[in-house]
Amino acid sequence: MSYQALYRKFRPTTFEDVKGQEHIVTTLKNQMKADRVGHAYLFCGTRGTGKTTIAKIFARAVNCEHPVDGNPCGECALCKGIANGSNMNVIEIDAASNNGVDHIREIVEEVSYSPAEGKYKVYIIDEVHMLSTGAFNALLKTLEEPPSYVIFILATTEAHKIPITILSRCQRYDFKRMSIDTITERLKELMQIEHTEVEDRALRYVAKMADGSMRDALSLLDQCIAFHFGEMLTYEMTLDVLGAVDTSVFSGLLRNVLSSDVLSCIKLLDEMVMQGRELTQFVTDFIWYLRNLLLVKTSDDVEEILDMSADNLALLQEEAGLAELPVIMRYIRVFSELSGKIKYAANKRILVEMTLIKLCKPSMETDQDSLLDRIRQLEEKLENGVVVASSQVQGDSLNGGTSAKERMPKPRPEAVPDDIKRVVAGWQSIVGEAQPPMKQYLQQARLSLGNDNHLLMVVPDGVASDYFLENDGHKASLELLISDFIDKEISVDVRVLQAEENFERSYVDLSEVIQFDIEEDDSDETIEE
Repeated sequence: MSYQALYRKFRPTTFEDVKGQEHIVTTLKNQMKADRVGHAYLFCGTRGTGKTTIAKIFARAVNCEHPVDGNPCGECALCKGIANGSNMNVIEIDAASNNGVDHIREIVEEVSYSPAEGKYKVYIIDEVHMLSTGAFNALLKTLEEPPSYVIFILATTEAHKIPITILSRCQRYDFKRMSIDTITERLKELMQIEHTEVEDRALRYVAKMADGSMRDALSLLDQCIAFHFGEMLTYEMTLDVLGAVDTSVFSGLLRNVLSSDVLSCIKLLDEMVMQGRELTQFVTDFIWYLRNLLLVKTSDDVEEILDMSADNLALLQEEAGLAELPVIMRYIRVFSELSGKIKYAANKRILVEMTLIKLCKPSMETDQDSLLDRIRQLEEKLENGVVVASSQVQGDSLNGGTSAKERMPKPRPEAVPDDIKRVVAGWQSIVGEAQPPMKQYLQQARLSLGNDNHLLMVVPDGVASDYFLENDGHKASLELLISDFIDKEISVDVRVLQAEENFERSYVDLSEVIQFDIEEDDSDETIEE
C-alpha cells in the first residue's frame, strides 16, 4: 500500500479526536442528542483548524444508524459508505473551482430529491467565499426554505466576503487557532503511535511554525521525519530541514547591532546564507524575537505569555537591559518594513544587508526613533572614552551666521615633538607600507596634535572610523607600523570627522605647522652664517 501523509492518516473520525475546538464539538453533540439539528451551518477559521473534518464527522453522525453520545459509530453501512465516498448522501463541493451560477443551480435541482437511504442529504461547500454573486443569489432561496432532509455546511477562511443575506441564514461557528501546547500534545500522541522518536523541543518548534494549524504541523513534521528517516528527530535537525535559525543567532545579531558592528552583522548573515537558511523566515523570526524582547522590557510577568525555556528567558531578560525601549521599537519598525518588501525582492540578501546597516547607522534616518538611537550610540562612545568631535556650535545664527569656531583664532602648538615630526614627514611612506584595507583608510586620514602632545589621526565618519574605533586590534596594528618606521614607541589617538565638520576649523593641520617651523629654522641658520 502506498504511503499516506500524516495529516490524512490521522484525520479525526469522531468528535473526541478533534483537538482545540471543544466549544464547537460540544454544541454539535448537544444538538444531536436533543434532535435540534439546524439546516445551515457556517464554519469560519484559518486553514488547518478542522472545519472540513468536523463537517464530515457531523455528516456521518446525523446519518448514523447507531450514534454513540453524538458520535458516528463508524460500523454501520451508512458510516462506512460515507467514509469511503460511496454514499451519495454527502456531497462535497469545492467552491474555488465550481463557483459559477450553473453549478449552484444543479445543487438546487438535486435538493428536491430526498435521500435514498439515511435521514439527511448533507452538502459541504468548501471555500464558499469564492462563489460568484449570481451563485450566492441562486443558493439564497434554498438556504432560506430548504427541505427538512437537507443540511448545508459552508466552510470559509474569509467570512467577511460572504453576503450578509447568506450569513443571516446560517449558524456561525468560529474555529480558533490551536495553541502550541495543544498541537504539541497531539503530535506526541501520534509519534507514539508511529513509534518515531522526536525530541519534545523539536515538536514544540514544529507546533510554533504551524501557526495554529494542526494540518500544517503534521505536514512539517512529516517533512522532517522523511529527511532524517530512521533517526531520532532532534531540535537542530528540525531547524536544518525547515531552514530556520536558533534563538542564540538572533541574540548575537542583536548584540552586534547594538554595538554598531556592521562587519560582524554581515558575517553572521553570510553564515546563515551558506547554511541554506531562508531569509524571509529569518526576517520573520527576528521580528518575533524582537517582539518577545519588547514584552520582557514592558511587562513584569511574561512567563505565561512567552513560550520558551527558562534559559532563553533569562538570556532575553539580560538583553532587555542592554537595549532601550525606543531602540527596540525602531528595530521592529525597520524589520517590519523589510518583511513587506523581501517577499518580492529579486536579491533578498542585499535587502537584508542594507537593513542591518541601517540599524547599525541610525544617522541614515531622521525620524525620532533614529535620533534617540544616535544619542544612545554617542553616550556609549563617551562612556568608553572615545572622544566625539562636535560639529558646528548651535549658535551659528549669531553674528551674521558666523560660528564660534570661525570667530575664535585657531590655536597653534608651542612645539611639536620630534617623533611626531618624523611621522608627519614620512606619512606617505607609512601609508605605503600598510596592508589593505588599512591602506585605503589611512589615505583618507589627516594628522593633528592631541592631548599630551600625542599624535592625533582624524578620519571621516563611516567605514574608516568604524575600522579603527570599533576594533582595538586595528589601532594597535597602526601604532606598531608607525613605531617600526621611527624605531620608537608611539601612541595614536583616533577621532571622527563628521560629514558637516571642517578639518581646518576644528584641528591643527600638522603638515602646515611642521613646514612653517622648518622654514623658520632655515632662515635662522642663514642669519647666523
